[in-house]
Amino acid sequence: MRVLGIETSCDETSAAVVDGSGDRPTLRSLVILSQDVHRVFGGVVPEIASRAHLTAIAPVVRRALDDAGVRAEEIDAIAVTNAPGLVGALLVGVSFAKALAASLGVPVLGVHHMEGHLFATELEDAAAAPPFTALLVSGGHTLLLDVPAWGEYRLLGATRDDAAGEAFDKVAKLLGLPYPGGRHVEELAATGDPTRYRFARPMLNAGQRLGDADYYDLSFSGLKTAVLLAVRKAESDGEIEEARPHLARAFQDALVATLAEKAVRAASAHARPRIVLGGGVACNRALVERVRARAIATLGAGATVHAPSPRLATDNAAMIARAALFRLGRGERSGADLNAYATLDLPGLMPSDAVNA
Repeated sequence: MRVLGIETSCDETSAAVVDGSGDRPTLRSLVILSQDVHRVFGGVVPEIASRAHLTAIAPVVRRALDDAGVRAEEIDAIAVTNAPGLVGALLVGVSFAKALAASLGVPVLGVHHMEGHLFATELEDAAAAPPFTALLVSGGHTLLLDVPAWGEYRLLGATRDDAAGEAFDKVAKLLGLPYPGGRHVEELAATGDPTRYRFARPMLNAGQRLGDADYYDLSFSGLKTAVLLAVRKAESDGEIEEARPHLARAFQDALVATLAEKAVRAASAHARPRIVLGGGVACNRALVERVRARAIATLGAGATVHAPSPRLATDNAAMIARAALFRLGRGERSGADLNAYATLDLPGLMPSDAVNA
């Protein structure tokens, strides 16, 4: 089956062609057009994002088809992100996908954005397949999942306030770095002294036990406040320029240490020697290395950590097409009433009372 994927959930217009069976996918093309205009505002402006998608979607899809060497008439199905995300942006992709599918006489399938991130790493690394523990860390979501099989997801923990990617963006702004901030904070942190500052690891203490409400959950609002106070102190002392790399390092160390510990807790509790990362923050090398080190120390030398490359960590249509291959293989299709939703539960999500099962 050959699937055309479309992704417009935020500020990337993306299209991709993936074909094969549910277990043997092949990425034929991937086009991602990022909307740099949002850097001027220090964050995504929903109305501008929607209008930019309208302008870009047709040429982006055409380029993806050309790169794959296929005609639109050779596509077997169209997959599109329909939730979660910015509703206006999502509607551009959903409307385009439904119209194109109708004109070609092929099925259309709405795909959950976060399920796409679960599948992304497996496009490059066949070993990133269930069962595994998943840590999804993006600008809008931070989720910790147990994944016994594709389509079966047990939610273990989530952020109670800001997502990890949002925390990176806001700290980048505090430090005078460009938007989006993740890459810039990581680069600056690489030059920082880890001993100059230390921030508390949020929602992480030795007294937590399996079954506690905060054992897997995360929170980054307090960490952001701590960085803000440290930045103001450095500014008042006239030391902010010298302190910037050390503050970036302390922030990143605290956030990464927390994510790694929570992920390894989940992997240990559910006997999962395999941990898969997804989302934009998943390409942060400090995070990948910290999770790997903690996993090996806790689970043994056989523990493995799988992370996507930068182009598959960002919002992209390849992961949407890959997730659709799985669901199309199960006979799933969307009707003409397919719509866009700002929030929507992950399909196949198991009830919260199954967390410690």
